[in-house]
Amino acid sequence: MKENAMNENRKVPKRISQTVLNSLKGGVVPRIGLPYITVGRKSEIEALLHDVDIISEGGASFRFITGRYGSGKSFLIQTIRNYVMDRGFIVADADLSPERRLQGTHGQGLATYRELISNLSTKTKPEGGALTLVLDRWISVVQNEAIQETGLMPGDPALTPVTDRKIYEVTSAVSELVHGFEFARLLSMYYHAYIEGDDETKARVVRWFRGEYTLKSEVKEALGTNILITDDDWYDYLKLFAVFFRMAGYTGMMIMIDELVNLYKIPNAITRQYNYEKLLTMYNDTLQGKARYLGIIMGTTPQALEDKRRGVYSYEALRSRLAEGRFSRPGARDLLAPVIRLEPLTAEEMLVLCEKLADMHTGLYGYERILGADDLISFIKIEYGRIGADQNITPREVIRDFIELLDLLYQNPGMNMSELLESEDFSYAKSEAVSDETESGFVEFSL
Repeated sequence: MKENAMNENRKVPKRISQTVLNSLKGGVVPRIGLPYITVGRKSEIEALLHDVDIISEGGASFRFITGRYGSGKSFLIQTIRNYVMDRGFIVADADLSPERRLQGTHGQGLATYRELISNLSTKTKPEGGALTLVLDRWISVVQNEAIQETGLMPGDPALTPVTDRKIYEVTSAVSELVHGFEFARLLSMYYHAYIEGDDETKARVVRWFRGEYTLKSEVKEALGTNILITDDDWYDYLKLFAVFFRMAGYTGMMIMIDELVNLYKIPNAITRQYNYEKLLTMYNDTLQGKARYLGIIMGTTPQALEDKRRGVYSYEALRSRLAEGRFSRPGARDLLAPVIRLEPLTAEEMLVLCEKLADMHTGLYGYERILGADDLISFIKIEYGRIGADQNITPREVIRDFIELLDLLYQNPGMNMSELLESEDFSYAKSEAVSDETESGFVEFSL
């Protein structure tokens, strides 16, 4: 009975299984269900969680996560995203693209800011769009504090000045920062619109916070200010948000920007340098104490980082700060350094992951699992036996192959694993592996 209960506790809900398997088969990282399939990366996760503790105490951090396409960068970023939301953080994430950069002449930097604010997430609203929820929660928390402090009943007019004073404490603290005065004024404006039930003014303020105003005349008419969030200063407003979120009752703010490789792809050298200059500003702010309660994680590829002609290292000020020291090497990386280089998952770790996926697949479609340990080992041997697999194989490729095999076996009950592994594509991979073993004196694979 006890064993059955434990198995039941480990059962994955079908909604989560469906999302995880479909996402992984499509080559993307699921936003939910990651704890069920997390394998390896223990050291990397521990290093990033150490940063989380520093941020929660008022510090700041900046990390680059680098690895080949499909190596698990996005998976690690999403894993940390879910963890910090559970710890009370607000998370903002975005992927860079040709239209979204750190700096641009046609609003590309502002487009990144808008994407980050649009994807603002909390534990209770993990899918994004949490800005209005956070603002309303802040006001509600302040009102409850005023009620507890005074003992007055909700709706009592005497409660208003006490609440106003508490709101002022927050806005005055924010106003001391760069661009903080207008930010604080708009927070106060949102509060009074909330109290008065003025939904139109609330919507205009939220629109300003989202960076959606583009003309000074427009924002002057709507809110009585000439200040706009622009391509040049959008990052300053993220620092303001981090402090505000802390004062609103959250632990801190984590910004996650993936696909930094899109900066490497910018054809114009001067434009690339401007983007790397912005990157340097953000990096220096976090290390020099100019940002508080703020963490930044960026995902990129080794080439986009280390190429001295076009990559991040082409900007000397960044290269001198980020380049790996003389003592780090594969298998003994300094995970406290600004750059975390992802080592490939081992064959043993991939075997464990495949077993988890096989169990998830059987639970989703309701059949008895037919793949034994020997079947899984055969699959992993072939995948990792390809020529150059030790350097080039990625979890994404292995996972997609494996889920495809699971789907085929489910849809074709007459098939077995051996038939599929002996198919033309897998036979070719297997012959490569055998040839490689013969040439290199390959020792028998064991798990």
